[in-house]
Amino acid sequence: QVQVVESGGGLVQAGGSLRLSCVASGSNFSPNAMGWYRQTPGKQRELVATDTTGGGPKYADSVKGRFTISRDNAKNTVYLQMNTLKPEDTAVYYCKATLRTQSYTIPRDYWGQGTQVTVSS
Repeated sequence: QVQVVESGGGLVQAGGSLRLSCVASGSNFSPNAMGWYRQTPGKQRELVATDTTGGGPKYADSVKGRFTISRDNAKNTVYLQMNTLKPEDTAVYYCKATLRTQSYTIPRDYWGQGTQVTVSS
């Protein structure tokens, strides 16, 4: 059974930094892609950054130059380094892992439970 678990959220002042981590477990296959999304109340979940095997990272325009996504493939882990945080970055951040399993050979998306990031002004 695949599990995706995020950690690293919290409260930080504007201009500060946080690092989120996400581990995907339960599959013998490395993820095809891992990424971060965020959601605020009343709004749709939006892409923050993704990293696709063989395709490289992609970022939302709002975080380019401030956030960096990186992966440790040996650990099936993805990180999101967030610098120069702004109050508008406040959201629940979700990790998504796209991967195959023994039961499902076509890659499927698996989501974590989310971690709260709050940036105070």
